[in-house]
Amino acid sequence: MSGLPEYLRGAVDLHVHSSPDRVPRRLDDIDLAREAVRAGFGALLLKNDMVPTMDRAYLVNRMVPDIAIYGGIVLNDSVGGFNPAAVRVALELGARVVEMPTTAAHNHKLTEHGHGGLSVFDAHGELRHDVKEICILIAHSRAILATGHLSPEEGAALIRYAYTQGIRRMIVSHPEWEPTAYPIALQRDLARYSVMFERQFLSTTAQIGGVSMEMIANAVADVGVDSTILASGLGQPENPPPAEGMAIYAERMQSTGFSPDNLRTMMVANPSHLLE
Repeated sequence: MSGLPEYLRGAVDLHVHSSPDRVPRRLDDIDLAREAVRAGFGALLLKNDMVPTMDRAYLVNRMVPDIAIYGGIVLNDSVGGFNPAAVRVALELGARVVEMPTTAAHNHKLTEHGHGGLSVFDAHGELRHDVKEICILIAHSRAILATGHLSPEEGAALIRYAYTQGIRRMIVSHPEWEPTAYPIALQRDLARYSVMFERQFLSTTAQIGGVSMEMIANAVADVGVDSTILASGLGQPENPPPAEGMAIYAERMQSTGFSPDNLRTMMVANPSHLLE
């Protein structure tokens, strides 16, 4: 496996999957971290849809000291959904991302022709009380709020409320992926709320829908390099390992016209800023 180009040394990938997980993963936590060290990464954030990862991150940091590993919590059914108690404990244990529901989101279930699922809106179309409580907990922490698989309408309402509570670390997850596609005009508006748009290499793969590199490049050009994070979203056995995927991603983005300085901003500076 080739390493990162010199201009991306210290890169931060805020979205990687590893085992143990309920679905097969290419690498476990330890091997993932060791591979990232060899490739020249500065930090990773472990993502798991079903269980929190901040405690795993603590152990990986003890075993692989040459890289910073972070974890978080995703508010799916397995942690009780919009569960302030789970969020409070996760933050106390060092969670750096609190992500809204993904596979348990109502919006996600609609894309799979299902029903039910979790929405941030109550029966009156207002933000739920427990969602507001979670935002207040995040506002008093160093954690990042991420939109998960909420619909753009839900995500926008959440972000605007979170901003009023003082939250300035926020991520819109994969805004090009069809189920969570945010119109460019909405992205431009939300960028005024200190939002970062996490544009994932995984979205370009056939299994996720094959978002074109041109679509991602055009979105970055329209919304801005300074509000973009490029992450891998990788860890699946059939895809390249995260470190290799990020190198490929950088190469392809550079071929669309982005400079090494642009790519360093999106892969090193912006995600580092969120974690700090």
